[in-house]
Amino acid sequence: MIRAKRFLVRGHVQGVGYRWFTRRIAEELKVTGYVRNLSNGDVEVFAQADDDTLNRLKHELKRGPRSAQVDDVIEQDRQVIADQSSFRIA
Repeated sequence: MIRAKRFLVRGHVQGVGYRWFTRRIAEELKVTGYVRNLSNGDVEVFAQADDDTLNRLKHELKRGPRSAQVDDVIEQDRQVIADQSSFRIA
């Protein structure tokens, strides 16, 4: 069953390749959705996949790229969007 999650990633996550890292991992896992920087320095990830895949994605988001320092990943359930077919950097 496909589910949707919003992950809010906090820490030193902008200017370190975090969005590109997230897109690569999401594409490997076949996750649809997007990643974008927020004006407060956080990164927002909207992701759709099955529960196991979303858990694997969250694990990778906590790790981040080498140059990032992830302090927290906040997870929220969201409504599934039917027409999502890829993962993009917004």
